[in-house]
This record gives sequence, C-alpha cells and structure tokens, in this order.
Amino acid sequence: MATTTSSTIAVIGGTGQEGRGLALRWAAAGYPVLIGSRKREKAERKAAELNEQLAGHNPHPIRGLSNGEAAAAADIISLVVPYAAQQNILSDIREGAQGKTILTSVVPLDPANPKCLLAPPDGSAAAEAQRLLGPDVAVVTAFQNVGAHALQAWDRPVDCDIFVCGDDRDAKRTAMDLVRHLGLRPLDAGPLVNAVAVEGLTPILIGLNIRHRARGAGIRVTGLP
Repeated sequence: MATTTSSTIAVIGGTGQEGRGLALRWAAAGYPVLIGSRKREKAERKAAELNEQLAGHNPHPIRGLSNGEAAAAADIISLVVPYAAQQNILSDIREGAQGKTILTSVVPLDPANPKCLLAPPDGSAAAEAQRLLGPDVAVVTAFQNVGAHALQAWDRPVDCDIFVCGDDRDAKRTAMDLVRHLGLRPLDAGPLVNAVAVEGLTPILIGLNIRHRARGAGIRVTGLP
C-alpha cells in the first residue's frame, strides 16, 4: 500500500538528533508527525521547538506524546533510537505497533568503539526488532546511512541514497514512498536478512567521517538508471 501525506508518522526517538531531522523533513513534506519519547513532557518541548524551526512550513503542527501513545496514534512508525534502548522501547510500543509498518534506523554499534559493529544474536537490530514485535508488524530498514545534521537541514537536498530492506512488499513500498517524499532516492536492498549489511555500513561511515574530519559521508550507488 502506497503512503500519502495523510498518513500519520510517529518518530519514536524524535527527541534525538536523527529523529529530529526525520520529523522536520516529513512535517515539511506535509505529513502529520508525532514525536515520541519516554517522557511526554520532553516530547512536547521538542515538538514545540521543531514547529518554531519550521516557521509555518508544516501544514500540520508536530505533536509530542509518550512512545506508547505515539505508536498507537500513528499509521506508520519510525524507530530512531540507540540500540541499547531498543528492547525496552519496543516493549513500550509493541501493542500500538500491531498491524503497522515500522521503519527502523537502529544500528548496533560497539559502545566501546562506534567505528565497529556489534551484531546481536539475531544478526541485526532489524531482525531482533521483528522477533520482538511479532509477525503482525512489518519491519523495514531505512536511513541508517545518512547523517543526522544533513537531515536536520530540512530545506536542503541530501546527497545520499537510502537502502531499504524488508520481507513485506507493501511495507517496503510504503518505506520507499516515505524516502522519496523527502527528496532522497530509495534503493530496494532485498529482504530483511540483508539488514546486517546495511547496518554494517554505518560504522564504516562514522570511521570515514572521523578520519577525514567530515560530517556528511554517505552512500551513493552509481550505474543505476
């Protein structure tokens, strides 16, 4: 099922850097956006900040809710949280996520060295999320390999392709529509099992940014129409 800008998106982890960027861009693209946080008051403060930053460029004001409330009220859920918090947050949103699509940007970085991946027993953070949420939730990966500061510059284009992995065809199409509406190019990167490869690119990009004193290393695939 293709998404339209009438679909409400909950950004779980929307008070963080990458979540903030996604919320800004989707709101500016015309989507109703909900910011989710463990504490509703924190989400409300962040929503007010983002609405001020958009200065009326969003037809629907961003709203702040608790994680569980945001997941229940949304049509689509974007999960943008540190891997260490993933299990607890998935427990909070599991009930509200049933029957919905979740776009996960979670990457299991090594806490001692973010330039390295520390893959979980399920193989990837996305596969773990699918197991914990159950079969009635369609987990799709997106946005692991794009810098938060680039997303936050909501009125500027981002020079980066977005890999999308997932097992549910409709959910994958939904995710790719959401990417396109942000002005980025989505690329179908295959089934959810391939998420381990996409997640593994993130520490590589972090290392490149550190070594080259850059902030915006991203992935652009050449040779495609």
